[in-house]
Amino acid sequence: MARLKKIEFSTEYRNHFGFWGIFFLINWLRWGSYFDDYPYSFKSNLIEFSLHIPFVYFNLLVLIPKYIVKFEYYKYALALLGSLIIIYVARTGLTYYMVSENIWPEADKLYRPFDINHIVAVTIGEIYVLSIASSVFSTMYWLKERDRNAIMKQNQSKMKLKYLKTQIQPHFFFNTLNNLYALSLESSKKVPDVILKLSRLMEYVLYDIKGTQMVDLTKEIDYIQNYIEIEKLRFEQVEVAVNIESNIDDIKIPPLLIITLIENAFKHGGPCNSNLRIKINCKVIKNETLQFEILNNFVISQNPSNKKGIGLSNTKKRLKLIFQNNFTLEKIVKFNYYIIRLQIPIQHED
Repeated sequence: MARLKKIEFSTEYRNHFGFWGIFFLINWLRWGSYFDDYPYSFKSNLIEFSLHIPFVYFNLLVLIPKYIVKFEYYKYALALLGSLIIIYVARTGLTYYMVSENIWPEADKLYRPFDINHIVAVTIGEIYVLSIASSVFSTMYWLKERDRNAIMKQNQSKMKLKYLKTQIQPHFFFNTLNNLYALSLESSKKVPDVILKLSRLMEYVLYDIKGTQMVDLTKEIDYIQNYIEIEKLRFEQVEVAVNIESNIDDIKIPPLLIITLIENAFKHGGPCNSNLRIKINCKVIKNETLQFEILNNFVISQNPSNKKGIGLSNTKKRLKLIFQNNFTLEKIVKFNYYIIRLQIPIQHED
């Protein structure tokens, strides 16, 4: 025997069935109690709802998209009027032949079809149902679209972040490979050590931070120090001081956020600078803000503020996506020192 396929209704369909079921139940019990005639109330509501439901969906799915969205209000009014006329004729005929020859027992006297008072009462009732149902379904649609747009916006932000990170990594490794190439031309004995340290950096980027939004600040500092050691092999005269003034054991930051600022210090401080000095300060302010300050000296004739690169630009875009406007990134040129100061909110490890 063939196995019957289980029919599954989506949440949206269940909501529609639930709405009409509850609406019908309330109307049946309300008018059944009012006239103390539940069989009549059930039959009359069955006829009315068999017309209410297609009328509501015809309005929502056909009339509104066809006329209201296109600002053709007079055509919408004519189509709505025509629909109401058809509903009146159908409702009156079905009530007369299937329920009671008294088409309006709720009234104080006997009414005949197409009496003006009966037409007005039926029309008002249909517009009342149309207004309630359209309001409920429009609200449901708005909530659904709001959630969908929020998910789309979140996915777009994730894609932008991923794109910026893929830009940062090749940009950094391109510069490092250039450094390695320069050493190889000199047949330097430092080449094997540079390759070893570079492999550690690549391991961190390819495996340690893959798919992570936040990493331990201590690991990021280790990554930075490996990078500094590679740069020290390239520069003959360079002094780098890393000063951590606070406890950072449980603090997390976005991966590869600070390395661009360090790289910028090497890039704009040398190679024309025969005595490059770089200082990196890291401290926690009021247990709420993490501050990085990177200082490097430069040759006066080569002002770094006039140079452009994608590193700092990408860093600012990433900060905007991650922290919105809750961060500061300042660039200061003072005497022959170039200073970058970054402040971001602290993310503690749970």
